[in-house]
Amino acid sequence: MSSCQGRDNVHMTSASSLLESSSPPLPWQHRLTQLGPQFFTRLHPTPVAAPAWAARNHGLAAQLGWPGDLLGDAHLPAFAGNALLGGSDPLATVYSGHQFGQWAGQLGDGRAIWLGEAMSLLGPQEIQLKGAGPTPYSRRGDGRAVLRSSIREYLCSEAMHGLGIPTTRALCLVASPEPVRRETLETAAVLTRTAPSFLRFGHLEHFAAQGDVDSLRQLADHVIAKHLPECHERATRWQGNPYAALLDVVQERTARLLAQWQAVGFCHGVMNTDNMSLLGLTIDYGPFQFMDGFDPGHICNHTDTQGRYAYSRQPNIAYWNLFCLAQALLPLIEDQDLTLQVLEGYKTGFPRALGDAMRAKLGLTGDLATEDQREADWQLVEDLLQLLASERVDYTLFWRRLSHAVASGGTHPMTSVQDLFLDRARWQDWCDRYLARLGQSDLAQVGQVMLRSNPKFVLRNHLAEIAIRQAQSGDFTEMDTLHNLLKSPFDEHAGFEAYADLPPDWASKLEISCSS
Repeated sequence: MSSCQGRDNVHMTSASSLLESSSPPLPWQHRLTQLGPQFFTRLHPTPVAAPAWAARNHGLAAQLGWPGDLLGDAHLPAFAGNALLGGSDPLATVYSGHQFGQWAGQLGDGRAIWLGEAMSLLGPQEIQLKGAGPTPYSRRGDGRAVLRSSIREYLCSEAMHGLGIPTTRALCLVASPEPVRRETLETAAVLTRTAPSFLRFGHLEHFAAQGDVDSLRQLADHVIAKHLPECHERATRWQGNPYAALLDVVQERTARLLAQWQAVGFCHGVMNTDNMSLLGLTIDYGPFQFMDGFDPGHICNHTDTQGRYAYSRQPNIAYWNLFCLAQALLPLIEDQDLTLQVLEGYKTGFPRALGDAMRAKLGLTGDLATEDQREADWQLVEDLLQLLASERVDYTLFWRRLSHAVASGGTHPMTSVQDLFLDRARWQDWCDRYLARLGQSDLAQVGQVMLRSNPKFVLRNHLAEIAIRQAQSGDFTEMDTLHNLLKSPFDEHAGFEAYADLPPDWASKLEISCSS
């Protein structure tokens, strides 16, 4: 949960006040509930007024192998929080965390209610309702989510999946005319999201801070056994210590995730430890942004006045968060030197993962590069990024145009790329070095690789804003259009070029905060 949430006088729904559907629509198993009551509180969602479908992700339901009628009208009340899915076991989990670099103490699922865990074709999947009312962890918040931010999370989680970046997924979105007070008066929404697990760094931090080593061990053992069984084999690298292995697997997944964020120009905005997934998923979409003009110092969250979570700082913040996780696991690892040694893996793993991602964007994937060549390639990348930053060149558009220019096999001039720069001489110097690096490569083949690494479509802020404004008037067609484009962002989608063009002037005036 982000550090900002609506505040109001609230009342939770009693555990026996909602009707349950007559037959379980999903193959539930609920392994989380085996942990015991110190990890969660059972409760029911709070009904919302006049719910209506805003979006249904039938494609995700099919991928999971869940019943075709799961997203039918009969289950609308359940996905609004007005009824219970048969066989579900709703609860809210407790966690703590560091927010904007400060220990925030106990937090928890303040407006997310866990319905349960169901088997699927992609393995076990947990289901949460976000915005379904207050919980014991709401900290005087109203437990609601607004339509504006819910649309952003729905679209961005699916956009990230389309980009191949690990993420929670969005199953459906329900809208309601019920008023919700944020910076202005808005309307409510309930988002249903899925993930193999919603466990965060903060879940382990909570029990470490409480000095409850038994519960800390129980939770860590649960994560290893149920979600990260590779820790058993990984422990052989760390003197047979499974908790050092757990830290190692999490740092490795986090390094890969951050490399993918940086490569695509994604800013999360609220990288608190309670917003960091133990599985290395992108989670909790708040004031995120895909950069337009490339700016390493870009701050997407206008309430982040110190720029703690600026784009260029994200990799180091991830390491800081991992250090907090390491401190939480230290009572289990019981060896400070070993713990620090595990963390060193991030310092080499992230740069290598980012280097691989950026080399792929340049089409430099077909050769077995030596370490010297990798270093030379990284210098090429750094020089390019400095050039892009000096002129705030549109990040997504640059990479896509470069990909097309290379894919033409040399028959397509670099003019469309050059047009993005004022300093043509500096661009030409870099371009000559790049073409020399490609050498005798099959440019058409290289370009095809680049076109699968550099998306044509990302969820730019202004595109989301247009969809939100239409949805607030009851029209969800733009939201559907964006979803269709973003789930296959590397395809051309003829006729939708405007969605991949430079943003309008008014886009730079949009301010996104964690008020959601």
